[in-house]
Amino acid sequence: MIETTPQTEKAVIVGLIYNNQEEKQALEYLEELEFLADTAGAVVLKKFTQKLDVPNVSTFVGPGKLEEIGNYIKVMEADTVIFDDELTPTQLRNIERRLECKVLDRTNLILDIFARRAKTAHAKTQVELAQYQYLLPRLTRMWTHLERQRGGIGLRGPGETQIETDRRIILDKIARLKEQLKKIDKQKATQRKNRGKLVRVALVGYTNVGKSTLMNLMAKSEVFAENKLFATLDTTVRKVVIVNLPFLLADTVGFIRKLPHDLVESFKSTLDEVREADILVHVVDISHPGFEEQIETVNNTLKEIDSGDKPNIYVFNKIDAFSYVEKEEDDLTPRTKENFSLDEWKNSWMAKNNTPAIFISAKQKDNIDELKKILYDEVKVIHSQRFPFNDYLYDITWEEE
Repeated sequence: MIETTPQTEKAVIVGLIYNNQEEKQALEYLEELEFLADTAGAVVLKKFTQKLDVPNVSTFVGPGKLEEIGNYIKVMEADTVIFDDELTPTQLRNIERRLECKVLDRTNLILDIFARRAKTAHAKTQVELAQYQYLLPRLTRMWTHLERQRGGIGLRGPGETQIETDRRIILDKIARLKEQLKKIDKQKATQRKNRGKLVRVALVGYTNVGKSTLMNLMAKSEVFAENKLFATLDTTVRKVVIVNLPFLLADTVGFIRKLPHDLVESFKSTLDEVREADILVHVVDISHPGFEEQIETVNNTLKEIDSGDKPNIYVFNKIDAFSYVEKEEDDLTPRTKENFSLDEWKNSWMAKNNTPAIFISAKQKDNIDELKKILYDEVKVIHSQRFPFNDYLYDITWEEE
């Protein structure tokens, strides 16, 4: 009997702790990297960290730490080493030579996950473009296994010639993919134009915060939702009616810390749904210990795509999974974020910063009617400006569905 089940890759992950960074924060980053590895189908055997001011120019970590990683890999027979930062072509080449195994960086790993998750021709084209743009400056690394022959007519190795050939092929593919995306972008723009003047609401947020689950709940649709990173790549748009008020709701790709620039560039057309939205519903996983940093990451990404000044509704999801550590009465140490109860978070600046905020559980359907009421009020303001003679809206008082 032939074994056809793909074997799970055994991986170790590596991150740096910088001087201006708390060790706890660095470990949270590595936990996210482990989740990324798990999403890609690898099992993480061990996490390595090292404190450095800046990454080592040639090997990212110091030579001693690299030797420690190498020894562990040999003993445990690990297949892959994953670094929590983008490595330079030189670092990749040097690390692979020392460790003699597959080496990935965070960008490469995210690209791999996007490639697995892409279902439509649009998403596949965007991912392929980002992959080629990532690959181009790293071509020389692919030829390190060739032994360069020295001097003499007829004795020159094929390495450089082949690299130049590959570079031309990749540049041609990048050009073709960009043209292909331009055509798709025009089609998408036409689709958005044909939707008329209905108010557009876009769900945004860090990856795996529950946007697709909320989308399914609000639109009574069946968007793929899973407890994995980047479960949704393609934007899904549905018409939603609350009481008597129609609007369009879009589920968009999740953001993440250190989202590769090439991906942001190639996914511009997908992010157009965010750019053209009238209201952003910023979904947050309140149960995640680093949710405040995730909020900042999303807000920074929104600024990058010129959408930072849009009306926002903060939806703090997963209250059913929220937990906190209650301090003992005789504990005189300063309180930390993990000591705040859900009620205290509700009463904090997040719920009082002139931006609508609500705490829900999409999974348990808690406080969904309250969310609908907030959405109704916010959409109604814009709708009444676009359709000033649509007086019937004001003849109906709000009733919970």
